[in-house]
Amino acid sequence: MRLLRAVALALLLAEVPMAQPVVGGSAGTAATAVASAAVPSTSPSTAPSAARVRQTRRVTSRYDETFRRYSKRFFGAAFDWRWFKAQGLAESNLDSAATSYVGARGIMQLMPATYQAIRSRQSGFGTIDDPEWNIAAGIMHDRHLWRLWERQGVVEDRFAFMFGSYNAGEGTIGRAVKMAQGMVDGMPRWGHIEGIAPTVPRWRYRETLGYVRKIEAYQADLSARRR
Repeated sequence: MRLLRAVALALLLAEVPMAQPVVGGSAGTAATAVASAAVPSTSPSTAPSAARVRQTRRVTSRYDETFRRYSKRFFGAAFDWRWFKAQGLAESNLDSAATSYVGARGIMQLMPATYQAIRSRQSGFGTIDDPEWNIAAGIMHDRHLWRLWERQGVVEDRFAFMFGSYNAGEGTIGRAVKMAQGMVDGMPRWGHIEGIAPTVPRWRYRETLGYVRKIEAYQADLSARRR
């Protein structure tokens, strides 16, 4: 009798389908020609783990409207807001209570001094720990960096320069550009920056290069699930 019960239970379990992860998200606006600029290919060693990708899928719709709203405000309606959500995932995994060892806070991991400087130029912003204003300030800071590298003549790799500067500071990436300019004609590509990164003083370059690649991987994953 016990044997028959065990066989029946095994057959019953075999008929129950495994739970599938819930995938959210909605279609967004198409990127402009500039916003579809190339970013360096993701290295397998720096791509998010399978567990992290599954976690990303569970939080697909979290803060979508906020990322859409401030991407549109600071970059225009045609810009792909998923780049900034991918950045939020890379910074804090969208944890509004996240605090780094150096004191960066919130979803976009802004330093309090940076946030205060942004807030002083933008009326109506609340506290750094409010997810909406933290996201808004992070995207506003991205706009400053986007325009900075636009003025420097960066076109195809501007995403990488923007995000790399967000992580390492525009001064650090500027030093790397000057070093790379001695080896190439014109404005270096991000691939040149990756190549000379180990020789740039006072730069935790592995963190920055990995950060840029993570954002690319997250953005690709978010975009793939809109189809």
